Amino acid sequence: MTAYALTDSATMLRRNLRHALRYPSMTIATIGGPVLILLLFNYAFGDALAAGIGGGEYIDYIAPGILLMAATSGSTATAVAVCSDMTEGIINRFRTMAISRTSVLTGHVVGSMIQTMASIAVVIAIALAIGFRPTAGPVEWIEAIGLLALVTFALTWLSTAFGLVTKSVETASNAPLPLQFLPFLGSAIVPTDSMPAGMRAFAENQPFTPIIETLRGLLMGTHIGNSAVLAVGWCVALALAGYLWARAAFNRA
Repeated sequence: MTAYALTDSATMLRRNLRHALRYPSMTIATIGGPVLILLLFNYAFGDALAAGIGGGEYIDYIAPGILLMAATSGSTATAVAVCSDMTEGIINRFRTMAISRTSVLTGHVVGSMIQTMASIAVVIAIALAIGFRPTAGPVEWIEAIGLLALVTFALTWLSTAFGLVTKSVETASNAPLPLQFLPFLGSAIVPTDSMPAGMRAFAENQPFTPIIETLRGLLMGTHIGNSAVLAVGWCVALALAGYLWARAAFNRA
C-alpha cells in the first residue's frame, strides 16, 4: 500500500512540476519578489537603516530575514495551484481513479517545496554577489538550510489548506499574504528593540522572529539563545496545524 502511495505521489509531483514549467509566471514571481526586496532595502534604505543595527554591514543583517521571506514567497503559488485544481474539477476526476488520495496533496506540497527552495538558493546567490559575507561553516550552513526547509514545509501545508478552503483563485492568491508580511513585523528589517513598545511586544512573540534570529545566529554567529527551540517548535506546530487542516478540508470537499 505504501509503495502505491509513493508511486502516485511521484506521479503527482511530476504533474505539478510540469505545470510550473509550462506556466512560469508564478515561479518567476516567487523568485523575483524576495530578490527585489533584498535589492530595494540594501541599496535604497540600507544606509539609513544600518545605523539602527549597531554597526556592521546592513546586507549581513538583512539577508537572513530575506531568506525567510523567500520561504514565505511560495505560499501564494501553492494556494493558487491547489485552488485551481479544486475549482476546475480535476480533484473530482482524481477521486474516480485508482490512486492514493493523499498523493494529490503530497504532490503539491513536495513540488512547492522544490520551487521555494530553488527561490531560496537564488536569493542566497544574489546576496553573496552583492556583499553578504556569512561566517558560517559547513555545519551551520546545513543547519540553516534545514531550518529553511522545515519552515518551507510548514508554510506549504498551511498554503495548501488555504487553497482547499478558498472558493476562487483570486481569494486563494490573497489568503497567504499575512504570512508574507509577518517578517516585516519581526526582526527581518530592523532589530525589535528599535520598535515602539506595542509593536516590539508583537514582533518578539510572533512565529517568524525566532526563526530569523536563529538563521542570523547560524549564518552570522550572533547570539541565538532559546530562539532555536522556539523556531523549531513554531515550525512543527504550523506544519501540524496546516496538515490537519488540509486533510480535513480535502476530505470534506
